[in-house]
Amino acid sequence: MKILNYVIFFFLIVFIGIQLSYYFEIALPNWVRFYVNDFLCMPIVLTICLRAVHFIKRDPTIRLSLFTTLSLTVLYAVYFEIYLPPVEPRYTADILDVIMYLSGSLIFYFLQFRK
Repeated sequence: MKILNYVIFFFLIVFIGIQLSYYFEIALPNWVRFYVNDFLCMPIVLTICLRAVHFIKRDPTIRLSLFTTLSLTVLYAVYFEIYLPPVEPRYTADILDVIMYLSGSLIFYFLQFRK
């Protein structure tokens, strides 16, 4: 679990860096602008969920199942890639975003079992 803490901390630093680059209008490569935050999203969200479960159950040995991890990933993919694009012009549907969500989720799933 300790490695998950380090990785998520690194992911948060990268996410904050990307958001600051938007704020200060620093140009980033398109692949960073369009896909890195989607990759970082699921590990960060799933870690918050895992910590909430630890807090509520008062059991730090609990891990999120593959079903739970993938269910939340599908929920995010449906909401952000199917529902929001027709409703909100700011969002666009992209299959690569779904692949990034899935990749981040799988990294989280395996890291939560590492010591």
